[in-house]
Amino acid sequence: MKSWENKATRWLRVIHRDLGYVVVGLCLVYGISGILLNHMGESDPAYRSANHTVQLPSGLNGDGLAAAWNGAGSDLPALRRIMPIDDRHSRLMLDGGVGVYDSADGRLDYEVHRKRPFVYWINKLHYSKVRGWSVMADLFAVSLLFLAVSGLFMVRGKKGLAGRGKWYLIAGLLIPVVYILLS
Repeated sequence: MKSWENKATRWLRVIHRDLGYVVVGLCLVYGISGILLNHMGESDPAYRSANHTVQLPSGLNGDGLAAAWNGAGSDLPALRRIMPIDDRHSRLMLDGGVGVYDSADGRLDYEVHRKRPFVYWINKLHYSKVRGWSVMADLFAVSLLFLAVSGLFMVRGKKGLAGRGKWYLIAGLLIPVVYILLS
C-alpha cells in the first residue's frame, strides 16, 4: 500500500474513532426521543396526563362554578377561565389542564398534564426547538454522514466493502426504498 494511503487511512480511523466518542451523547438524545416520539400515540410523551372527576352542585352558572371549584380543595389546579360550551356544559381552563362541567348532574371531569422534564427537553432538542440548537443538529447530521462514509473504508478485504460489505450496504440502502414502495 502506498504511503499516502496509509496516512489517509490512519487519519480516517483516528477522526472516525474520536468523532464517534463525541457524538455518543447526541446519539442518545436523538435515539431516546426518537423512540418516544415514534410510539407516542395520542398523547405527548413529554407530559404525564391524569384524569379526575369532582362532584359539584348541579345547575351552577359561571360565578357559582368558579366559587365551587375554588372551594372544592387546595389540591385542585388553579382555575384560569370558564367558557360555555352549550346550555348544559362549561369548559374550565385550568393551570396545566382542562375540564368539562355538566350542569345537569354537577359532574366535572378534568385532566391535568405534568411536564416530564427530561423527556420534554430531549424532545425539544430533537425538534430543534431550542434557540441555536439547529447549528448543533446540523453538525451532528454532518458527523453522522462522515461516520457512515468513513466507516465504509475501515475494514479491508473479504469482510470489507470490496467483499461482503457491499451486500450489507446494498441491503441497508434497499430497506427504506422497499418500505416506501410497499407503503
